[in-house]
Amino acid sequence: MRRLTAAAALLLATTWTPAFGAADVVDRTARAVAIASGGEIRVDATIADLTVTAADRADVQIDVERRAPAHADLEKFPVTIDGDGRTVHVSVIQQDEGRDARLKSTIAIAAPASVVFPSVRVFEGRVHLANIRSAADVDVRRGQIDATRVSGRVRLESGIGGIDVRDGALTPAGMMRLRVFNGPLRVRLGERPANARILAVTLNGGITSDIPLTMRDKFGPRFGEATIGSGDPVLSMDVVKGDISLSAGTK
Repeated sequence: MRRLTAAAALLLATTWTPAFGAADVVDRTARAVAIASGGEIRVDATIADLTVTAADRADVQIDVERRAPAHADLEKFPVTIDGDGRTVHVSVIQQDEGRDARLKSTIAIAAPASVVFPSVRVFEGRVHLANIRSAADVDVRRGQIDATRVSGRVRLESGIGGIDVRDGALTPAGMMRLRVFNGPLRVRLGERPANARILAVTLNGGITSDIPLTMRDKFGPRFGEATIGSGDPVLSMDVVKGDISLSAGTK
């Protein structure tokens, strides 16, 4: 992987200004980057609100806003965008493994629908996903994951926070694996799947579903399962402490 050249970056704009009425300074970076069909986007951030949207487009638009108490503090969590035409890596990581909540970023990525997201890692913040139909692996240690109209091969994990999937779909050759350590897990499928294997387990919480599940909840962890049609793809939901809710539309 090499640093994007001027030819690969179609647009580059970086500014910083003091935030009126606040102690923070604000820095903004915007780039449009070429990427091959089926390419990969990887994201690493420390304290961030991240929005990832897939759409009918050919390039990747990346917008990053950083906020910090002073201009010198911006050096503590630099914006790095690397790519080679096939893979793009966006990083807004605090140096020396810092976890300073005052050093915050807002990241927005608009990408082609064919692109996959094999590694999205945020230490603390919120991640919003929309229209991803290929593949995504997202891990947030502290914070919420909101996913709308996602399908394909999807893995979402929240340490302390929760996961909310809306209008999700279970598609052939796909899967959806969702895990929360502490917080609620809510899944609302756009329609009841014709084929699926559904597994739900919570060690300390409850399970509700309008898709009939065979329940084992008299002692210890609560466990629910169902096989619909061929039993593929798989929807796997597990929570250590928190409730699971599953609902689906009807065909």
